[in-house]
Amino acid sequence: MCGIVGMVGRGPVNQEIYDSLLLLQHRGQDSTGIATAEPSGTFHVHKAKGQVREAFRTRDMRALMGNLGLGHVRYATKGTAGNEEEAQPFYVNAPYGIVLVHNGNLTNTRELTQELFRKDRRHLNTTSDTELLVNVLANELQSAISGLDLDPEQVFQAVTRVHERVEGSYAAISLIAGYGLLAFRDPFGIRPLILGTRRAPDGSYEWVVTSESLVLENGEFEVVRDVLPGEAVFVDLDGNLHTRQCATETALKPCSFEYVYLARPDSIMNGISVYEARLRMGDRLADTIAKHTPREAIDVVMPIPDSSRPAAMQVARKLGIEYREGFYKNRYVGRTFIMPGQAVRKKSVRQKLNAMSSEFKGKNVLLIDDSVVRGTTSKEIIQMARDAGAKTVTFASAAPPVRFPHVYGINMPSRHELVAHGRTIPEIAEELGADYMVYQEVEDLKAAILEGTDIDDLDLSCFDGRYVTGTVSEEYLAWVEGSQES
Repeated sequence: MCGIVGMVGRGPVNQEIYDSLLLLQHRGQDSTGIATAEPSGTFHVHKAKGQVREAFRTRDMRALMGNLGLGHVRYATKGTAGNEEEAQPFYVNAPYGIVLVHNGNLTNTRELTQELFRKDRRHLNTTSDTELLVNVLANELQSAISGLDLDPEQVFQAVTRVHERVEGSYAAISLIAGYGLLAFRDPFGIRPLILGTRRAPDGSYEWVVTSESLVLENGEFEVVRDVLPGEAVFVDLDGNLHTRQCATETALKPCSFEYVYLARPDSIMNGISVYEARLRMGDRLADTIAKHTPREAIDVVMPIPDSSRPAAMQVARKLGIEYREGFYKNRYVGRTFIMPGQAVRKKSVRQKLNAMSSEFKGKNVLLIDDSVVRGTTSKEIIQMARDAGAKTVTFASAAPPVRFPHVYGINMPSRHELVAHGRTIPEIAEELGADYMVYQEVEDLKAAILEGTDIDDLDLSCFDGRYVTGTVSEEYLAWVEGSQES
């Protein structure tokens, strides 16, 4: 999971890229970077570890000249967290010069690495799959060029070959020096990408492509549409938009975890309101809670702030139980799920949340969280509720049990890290210290997200073990578990 944005404007875009990354900060906190391009083709790049406000000084922003730009906030799922060399964007100098940012995970990195070295004679300096992707694109663009100049047809030919070579999930944005901005999305549309436009003062069009719709709303861009699975979008230096379907077989199967946790609730992805989807998750979860938990075991319903609030409100409404806010959240601590390492996550829980004793003392409490992955955070929260005086604690997840690795852009690489893997729900409750444990059903989650749309499938692989690209083998999962840092 990362946040990406690209813009083509009539004037400098550095400030708007920066502002957009602030809006996308929830999608990654390890590192950040911005690249801009002048019409002459000169690139300006600045990237650093940490969050956006920490990474860019006034002098850095002044150096980012140009009316084309892209930006990235990183949550490490490949490579090494905290390694500044693996901060994005990545750059290659031929053909023309290309910088690229990427959200997702490539699942055939071993094969691509060998191909690039032995066949394409390209050198890789990191273990980042984004460096792989920009080199594959550069190689295919080089092969597609038939003359001195580059035209959209040749760009789309290159993206077609990228789709043929690359497996996994990817939403990517790149700048091609002297020519324009290119964005493309994997054939299954696993990771989000949305296109917007607005009129410049001179009457011409400016363009933005990004991970979430809230960026468009903040910049007063009009939503054009989501970039289609397998589609490429190319905006030339004059602001002309060119699009092409570059994959032979496509099927929209977006990542369900975007709606459960990753995206901001005020975003719309693939035509689905994240907030409305979370409300519907709460409605369906309430039915499951009523089925498996004695009514007298619950006095109050409380969310684990922030992303579980919509679901918790609906659970309370539907069950007719009082809704209360028992945890105060310190907003200066990052999202614990995307922090690297179990020890850091565990320590950060109590820095991030404080239980107010007046809300817990002597009560049978139902806590609602968006999901339970490793269980580190949940276990600490349940103990905090008990320490604050809760009589009993029922814990409910708006998502199903996470039993399988997620290989498409979320850092869940090892089954042994997942608290639900190999355990029954009563065993999970015992491990976490809850009196009762309730999970959303897989089919209920799917129905809650897709209600009212014509989309017929989602990537639910971390819940049901069904990998939508069809290229993920047991051998690959074992390799990922053995090679990825915990």
